Amino acid sequence: MILPMEDIKAQNFMITIPHSGEEVPPEAVWLKKLPEEILMCDVDRYVDRLYEPAIKALEIPSVKTNWHRYAGDLNRLPEDVDAGSVEGNPTPAGPHLRGFHWVITTTEQKLMPQPMSAELHEKLVQRIYVPFHSQVQGLASRLQKTYGTLYHLDAHSMPSVGTAQHRDPGQRRADIVISDCSGKSCSAEYKDLVTKSYHDVGFTVAYNWPYVGGRLTEQYGHPSKKHHTIQVELNRALYMDEKTKKLKDSHVDVQEQLEKALAQIVKGLTLLPR
Repeated sequence: MILPMEDIKAQNFMITIPHSGEEVPPEAVWLKKLPEEILMCDVDRYVDRLYEPAIKALEIPSVKTNWHRYAGDLNRLPEDVDAGSVEGNPTPAGPHLRGFHWVITTTEQKLMPQPMSAELHEKLVQRIYVPFHSQVQGLASRLQKTYGTLYHLDAHSMPSVGTAQHRDPGQRRADIVISDCSGKSCSAEYKDLVTKSYHDVGFTVAYNWPYVGGRLTEQYGHPSKKHHTIQVELNRALYMDEKTKKLKDSHVDVQEQLEKALAQIVKGLTLLPR
């Protein structure tokens, strides 16, 4: 049974939301005139808004960004670039079409007409990547110092159907996809708790398909160092019109489900090792 919300408060738990930002930095001029349908194609629009009631009610420490992921993707490393996105990069164009700087969308719309300079790349790293990850690292360090073991949830959203740029083209997806870098970024107990909590409030849940985790789970998820990180993808069709990018009335129900799921996670963490 889930306790009343006012009796449950987060302790050794944090949330990151790296892809809900919509602000285009002034340096990213190539993004300024894009129509909303393209500009918002891969943004985790509304994820911060959907999780906000739970974050407030449960007093969960969290970090999010205002910056648009196409300009600097916080679930990538600054090194995830090639000659197609940064001039003079030794890696030939191709491997990082959706790297730290996005060259194309997942629906294959071109974003960058030409690669940026190495100087501009560094400016965007300093504007977008460094502040966010400094916050994450600082928060994680404080929580671990206080509680020993830290449990971390990285919140995202996903298209309801895989595109040609995904591992599952044409496949309809579950409501929730839980990813832990194939068992490397967190304990099995934490993964099971998160999976059960989302399932118990009515979501269908898939594990490590079509996503196995991103750079955030790789960077921060080190069970041997008592930092357990899991990635959670939320199906956009549950709460928004995927074509117009507008919220549906059902988003209120999704907010309530997320509150209940996170309350169950926070309560369950008291039974896991510290």
